[in-house]
Amino acid sequence: QVQPVESGGGWVQPGGSLRLSCAASGSISSIHAMGWYRQAPGKERDFVALIRTGGVTNYADSVKGRFTISRDNSKNTVYLQMNDLKPEDAAVYYCRIGTSTGPYWGQGTQVTVSS
Repeated sequence: QVQPVESGGGWVQPGGSLRLSCAASGSISSIHAMGWYRQAPGKERDFVALIRTGGVTNYADSVKGRFTISRDNSKNTVYLQMNDLKPEDAAVYYCRIGTSTGPYWGQGTQVTVSS
Protein backbone atom coordinates (compact mmCIF):
# COMPACT_ATOMS: atom_id res chain seq x y z
CA GLN A 1 0.00 0.00 0.00
CA VAL A 2 1.31 3.42 -1.01
CA GLN A 3 0.28 6.55 0.86
CA PRO A 4 0.77 9.81 -1.00
CA VAL A 5 0.46 12.83 1.28
CA GLU A 6 0.11 16.32 -0.16
CA SER A 7 1.06 19.57 1.55
CA GLY A 8 1.57 23.20 0.66
CA GLY A 9 -1.92 24.32 -0.22
CA GLY A 10 -3.46 27.50 1.13
CA TRP A 11 -4.75 30.94 0.23
CA VAL A 12 -2.97 33.30 -2.11
CA GLN A 13 -3.87 36.48 -3.95
CA PRO A 14 -4.02 36.51 -7.75
CA GLY A 15 -0.50 36.70 -9.14
CA GLY A 16 0.94 34.93 -6.13
CA SER A 17 2.78 31.63 -5.85
CA LEU A 18 2.46 28.37 -3.98
CA ARG A 19 4.50 25.19 -3.92
CA LEU A 20 2.78 21.86 -3.43
CA SER A 21 4.57 18.73 -2.28
CA CYS A 22 3.52 15.12 -2.33
CA ALA A 23 5.52 12.48 -0.51
CA ALA A 24 4.80 8.82 -1.09
CA SER A 25 5.40 6.34 1.68
CA GLY A 26 4.62 2.70 2.27
CA SER A 27 5.40 -0.38 0.24
CA ILE A 28 6.81 1.19 -2.86
CA SER A 29 8.14 -1.31 -5.34
CA SER A 30 8.75 1.10 -8.16
CA ILE A 31 7.36 4.50 -8.94
CA HIS A 32 6.62 5.41 -12.51
CA ALA A 33 4.98 8.68 -13.48
CA MET A 34 4.01 11.19 -10.80
CA GLY A 35 1.41 13.81 -11.43
CA TRP A 36 -0.99 16.45 -10.22
CA TYR A 37 -4.70 16.83 -10.89
CA ARG A 38 -7.22 19.33 -9.61
CA GLN A 39 -10.92 19.49 -9.01
CA ALA A 40 -12.94 22.65 -8.61
CA PRO A 41 -16.40 22.59 -6.97
CA GLY A 42 -18.98 21.12 -9.31
CA LYS A 43 -16.40 20.11 -11.90
CA GLU A 44 -14.57 16.97 -12.86
CA ARG A 45 -11.05 16.20 -11.79
CA ASP A 46 -8.68 17.56 -14.45
CA PHE A 47 -5.10 16.81 -15.36
CA VAL A 48 -2.58 19.50 -14.41
CA ALA A 49 0.95 18.14 -14.84
CA LEU A 50 2.92 14.91 -15.09
CA ILE A 51 6.55 13.94 -14.75
CA ARG A 52 7.86 10.59 -15.93
CA THR A 53 10.71 8.59 -14.47
CA GLY A 54 13.21 10.04 -16.93
CA GLY A 55 12.12 13.58 -16.19
CA VAL A 56 9.91 14.18 -19.21
CA THR A 57 7.06 16.50 -18.28
CA ASN A 58 3.59 17.25 -19.61
CA TYR A 59 1.33 20.14 -18.69
CA ALA A 60 -2.24 21.15 -19.24
CA ASP A 61 -2.42 24.08 -21.64
CA SER A 62 -4.00 26.24 -18.95
CA VAL A 63 -0.91 26.05 -16.72
CA LYS A 64 1.94 26.00 -19.23
CA GLY A 65 4.52 28.67 -18.48
CA ARG A 66 3.17 29.20 -14.96
CA PHE A 67 3.46 25.81 -13.24
CA THR A 68 6.53 23.61 -12.94
CA ILE A 69 6.50 19.98 -11.87
CA SER A 70 9.60 18.30 -10.47
CA ARG A 71 10.47 15.19 -8.51
CA ASP A 72 13.03 13.93 -6.03
CA ASN A 73 13.31 10.20 -6.57
CA SER A 74 15.44 9.72 -3.46
CA LYS A 75 12.54 11.05 -1.38
CA ASN A 76 9.69 9.62 -3.49
CA THR A 77 8.38 13.16 -3.65
CA VAL A 78 6.83 15.24 -6.41
CA TYR A 79 6.48 19.02 -6.34
CA LEU A 80 4.33 21.53 -8.15
CA GLN A 81 5.58 25.11 -8.23
CA MET A 82 2.67 27.36 -9.12
CA ASN A 83 3.37 30.94 -10.15
CA ASP A 84 1.13 33.74 -11.35
CA LEU A 85 -1.88 32.05 -9.83
CA LYS A 86 -5.32 33.00 -11.13
CA PRO A 87 -8.75 32.66 -9.56
CA GLU A 88 -9.52 29.86 -12.01
CA ASP A 89 -6.63 27.84 -10.52
CA ALA A 90 -8.53 27.51 -7.25
CA ALA A 91 -9.33 23.86 -6.60
CA VAL A 92 -8.44 20.85 -4.54
CA TYR A 93 -5.15 19.55 -5.90
CA TYR A 94 -4.52 15.82 -5.88
CA CYS A 95 -1.27 13.99 -6.30
CA ARG A 96 -1.25 10.76 -8.31
CA ILE A 97 1.58 8.28 -7.96
CA GLY A 98 1.90 5.58 -10.60
CA THR A 99 3.54 2.39 -9.43
CA SER A 100 3.99 -1.16 -10.66
CA THR A 101 1.01 -2.15 -8.48
CA GLY A 102 -1.28 0.60 -9.74
CA PRO A 103 -1.95 4.33 -9.26
CA TYR A 104 -2.39 5.84 -5.82
CA TRP A 105 -4.09 9.14 -5.01
CA GLY A 106 -3.45 11.56 -2.19
CA GLN A 107 -6.22 13.05 -0.07
CA GLY A 108 -5.96 16.45 -1.75
CA THR A 109 -4.88 19.90 -0.67
CA GLN A 110 -6.97 23.04 -1.10
CA VAL A 111 -5.68 25.98 -3.12
CA THR A 112 -7.66 29.21 -2.86
CA VAL A 113 -6.89 32.18 -5.08
CA SER A 114 -8.75 35.37 -4.30
CA SER A 115 -8.24 38.98 -3.40
